[in-house]
Amino acid sequence: MAIDLKQMQERLGLGRLGYAQPLLDLEARQWRDGVVSERAEQVVEETPVAIVYNGIPHVVMMATPTDLEDFVLGFSLTEELIRTPADLQAVEIVRYSQGIEIQATIAPECEAVVASRTRRLTGRTGCGICGTDSIAAVLKELHPVPAGPTVKPEAIQAALRGITTHQSLNAVSGAVHAAAWASINGDIEVVREDVGRHNALDKVIGALVKRGVDPQTGFLIVTSRASFEMVQKATVLGASILVAISGPTGLAVRIAEQAGLTLVGFARKGQMTAYTHPGRVGL
Repeated sequence: MAIDLKQMQERLGLGRLGYAQPLLDLEARQWRDGVVSERAEQVVEETPVAIVYNGIPHVVMMATPTDLEDFVLGFSLTEELIRTPADLQAVEIVRYSQGIEIQATIAPECEAVVASRTRRLTGRTGCGICGTDSIAAVLKELHPVPAGPTVKPEAIQAALRGITTHQSLNAVSGAVHAAAWASINGDIEVVREDVGRHNALDKVIGALVKRGVDPQTGFLIVTSRASFEMVQKATVLGASILVAISGPTGLAVRIAEQAGLTLVGFARKGQMTAYTHPGRVGL
C-alpha cells in the first residue's frame, strides 16, 4: 500500500501557511556552575520532508530543511531510484508551515522502480531504511569501487580539523551531523549538514554529482558512525575511501570489504583505524 500523501500531510499538520527554517530561536533557562540565567538559544529543526516522484508519494524523511535539491538528487541516486543524474528532470520545493514537499520529475523509465519501492513509514532522523519491507530492498546490489587514490594519514587529520570550521549549524545548535568531501591533500571542498547522518551524506553526494566531481579525486568524511547504509551510499557514488569519526558496524565492514572500499573509523585527533583495504592510507 502506497503512502497517502494527503493523510500524511494531515497527520503531520502540514498546511500552506509558511515554510520551515533550519533553526528555531527560543528563550531558555541555563544552569552553569551554580549560576542560573535566562538566555536566547537556537535549536535545529527536524522537518518532515516528503519526496514525490511524478506524482507518486515515495517517502517522508525527517531532515534539516537546507540544500534540498542536493538531497533529492543524492537520495534518488544512492537509493537507486534513478539511473543517472539526467533522470532527475526537474525539482520543485513546496514549503508548508510544518513540513516540505519535494516534487521531483523523473524520467518515465524510472517510475516502475519508484512504485515498487515506495516506503510505508516516515523515515526517522536516525533511520536510513525505515519503511523498507524486504531484505533485498535493504541490501542492494554490490557496487565495487575503483582502485582509487592513496591518502596520507596527515591529509585525513587535516580534513578532520577542517570539517569543524564548516559546520555552521552544528556550531549554533550542537545537534547536527555533517558529511564532507575532502581532496587528496585533506582540503575540505564540500560540506552538508543535517539532523540525519544519512541525509547529510545524500546531500554531499548530490552536490558532488551536480558539480561533476570525480569520486577518485578525494574521500568522504561523516561525523557519525559508519553504518552499512553509509557504506552503500559511498559505493554507489564510486568513492574509494569513507572516513567516519565513530566506529563501523559489522555489516558495514563486510560490505566495504566486498566492494573494495577503504573504511576508516574512529578518525579523531591523532588516531584512526582502517577496517578494510588499509593500503589506501599511505605513509
